[in-house]
Formats: sequence, structure tokens, C-alpha cells
Amino acid sequence: MNRRENGLGSLACRHRWGLVVCTLNVCITLSGAARAAEPQFSAGSFFDSLDFRDMPFIPIPEVGTDPDSGTILGFLPVFLTTDENREIRRILAPDVIYDPNFGLGARGRIFGYPSEDTEWYVVGGLKQRVEREFDAFYTTGLTRQDTWSFSMQTVYDRNGTRRFYGIGNQSNLSNETTYVNELAYVEARLGWNLNHAWQVAYMARPRFEDVEAGVLDTVPSIQTRFPVVGRLGNEHDFLNMISVTYDTRDSLTIPSRGVEFVGYAGLSDAAFAGSASYSIMGLDARNYWPVTQKLIIASHAALRYMPSDQNAPFWALSSLGGDRSVVAGAQPLRAFGENRFIDRDSFSASIELRYRVLDLQLFTTNVSLELAPFAEAGRVFHEIGDNPLSSLHTAGGMGFRALARPSIVGYVDVGYGSEGSAVFSGINYPF
Repeated sequence: MNRRENGLGSLACRHRWGLVVCTLNVCITLSGAARAAEPQFSAGSFFDSLDFRDMPFIPIPEVGTDPDSGTILGFLPVFLTTDENREIRRILAPDVIYDPNFGLGARGRIFGYPSEDTEWYVVGGLKQRVEREFDAFYTTGLTRQDTWSFSMQTVYDRNGTRRFYGIGNQSNLSNETTYVNELAYVEARLGWNLNHAWQVAYMARPRFEDVEAGVLDTVPSIQTRFPVVGRLGNEHDFLNMISVTYDTRDSLTIPSRGVEFVGYAGLSDAAFAGSASYSIMGLDARNYWPVTQKLIIASHAALRYMPSDQNAPFWALSSLGGDRSVVAGAQPLRAFGENRFIDRDSFSASIELRYRVLDLQLFTTNVSLELAPFAEAGRVFHEIGDNPLSSLHTAGGMGFRALARPSIVGYVDVGYGSEGSAVFSGINYPF
């Protein structure tokens, strides 16, 4: 499922943009300092040729960060198309990168925001060795003004840095293994909007996953330590899910007030176009409370159960770790890598204090800079009767965000926990 949900899903965000926020911070500091000292740039001055408010593109030295992938270097020119209100309607963002594990690579991205009701994107790229990706997405009916909402996504991804530590809430860091994961799926959602707040949605997602031997020299391959659970080979499932959503948020991308509650239940049956049988059910809740005009308290909690998991592969289980909250899927713990803890069931809770520290015109649009200290806790567990609030793993840290309303959030989140620190970067809020 996608990172941002309205009962149908929207912009998927696993594509790393590098330290976009840090770069914007530098530009904001330069532009803000220049205007504070001199409201109008003087003719012939150095800043005349570097007027960040009207540059046709954003030149970003790309430093991709991820606890599992390591540091990736590159250059990312971002071209923005804005309307008469300086709101972003299209983003074109190709890049050239170097990955010490997989060599040189290139990616292309185009994001479209034709209206508040419709969004789309196409992303594709490859590296010299192992990794390649493609992701296309379209959604309409985001504002729920009409009876129906719809989204469709097609994904192919080959990732060479996946990690597996074993099953259970106490899986040991010393058991770290790696594998190559080849993933392909098509996901379609149709939502019936009872009114602006209430929606009933059906989702169908046929998915193929292939677990291959690891290729990283410094980490053991998964089958060497987990010959049964981490068995190599391909499997597929076909998840059908019904969700009921109550949503009063004032924005799907950059909410400042309101709540969202999602209840869901789904089934994948090996007898129907699948090799894995399991069921899922759970709740996802988000709340946004504006304390002042500049301070918002954002909170999130999720509880996911698998009442049955007959022949379910480890990649279909509940997981905790990384920087993304996915309704009915993985949950964040921003001091640990993606999917650090895996088991049948999971609980997760997060809180952020999102404080807007600066507003200005930058790169042909309106940009806000935000600081967001955060705290998170969660666990995975095996039995439905287990206490979800015991033996919690915790994380805390600081988020740095740049907002281009109404559709874009660039971020760098730095977290710290019991296994050390982690840095994540990308687009959109974690929840």
C-alpha cells in the first residue's frame, strides 16, 4: 500500500531524493539573510545571479541516506512548474548517482498535480549492477466531492540491500543477513464516498516477490543463517482488502487539523491466484492538533493483526522500522532500518511537534521551513492475545522539513535508539 492514504492511497514515496531539505535550508538561509540585509538585490551583485526566488530549477547535490543502503552521491536538478498562485503543478527531477555497492545509475521522475482532486507520477531508474525500478501511479477523487474515488499503481523494484534479522520482537542485531528482493505488483482501489468524511473502499493487489541470495560482501546472505524462513525463490499473493475510513483532515499531504481513522480487513487465498494464504485486520489512527498558528501536534497509532498466516512468507508479515507508515502495512521506527522487526502482529505509535520557523518565496513557489522533534514506540508479537504495549522499542530524534504547499514535503529525519542512530531523507510526512 502507499505511504499516504485517504482510504484509497496516493503518492508513493520510497524514491530517495537525497538531502533535499538540507539543501533547501542552505538556500533559505542565503536568501533570507540577503533580504534581511537588503530587501532589493543590488544590480551587479553576486546574489543577483543567484536569486533563488526565481530560479527555473533547484540544483541539488544529492546525498542519499539509508541505514541499509549507506550513502549514495549524485546530482539532482529539480524543475518546477507553478501556477498563478505559485502552487506547484508539475515536478521534473532526473538525476545521476553513484552507489558504492552497485555503481553508476540514473533515474527520471515526473510528478503531476493538475488539481487538488487528482495526482499522478512516473518514476524509473537503474544502476550498473543489480538494482532497477519503475513506479507509475494515478489517483483521482482525493477531495471526495464526488461519489467515487479511484487509484491505480504499477510497481517493479529490484533492491539489493534488503535485511532480515529473524522473526520476533527480540531478533538479534548480530543475526543480520541480506538478500536481493525482486518485487512486482499492480494495485487498484475503488472508494465509495458516503460523504466528505466517510468512505468505503475495496483494494485488489496481485503481487510477485522473489528472494535471491545476497550480494553484499560485508553481510551474510539470508539462506546461510535462516535456511527455512529465509528460503530463496519466488512466491506470489493476491490480497483483497476492504477498508472503512473516517477523515476530517484539512489536507491529505500537509494536514494542520483533523483526524483520520481507518479500519480494514483483507485476505490472500492460495486457492485463488496465489501461493501464500493469510488474513489481516487492523486499525490506523492519525490526529492533527493546531496548538498555535505555527505549532501542530501530529500523532499516529497503528495496530495490525494476522489472524491466519498459513504458508505466509516473511515478507507478508507485520513489520516495524524505517521512516514510513503504510496503512495495513509496515510501520515506522526512525532509529532502525526498514523492516527491522518482523512477526505476525504489530503495534506502533508516533508523535511529532511540527513547528514552522520560516516562510518565504523560493524557487518560483512559496516555501516553509519546519522543525519537528519526534518520539516513537512499537513492537511486533506473535499471538493475538499478547500485550501490544509491553517490551516496546523506542526511537526519538529531530525532523527537518521544507514545505511547498499544497502538495510537497521534503524532509531529513535523524533518529536515535537502542541500536544507534539512523538518517532518512525523502518526500512527504512519515504519517
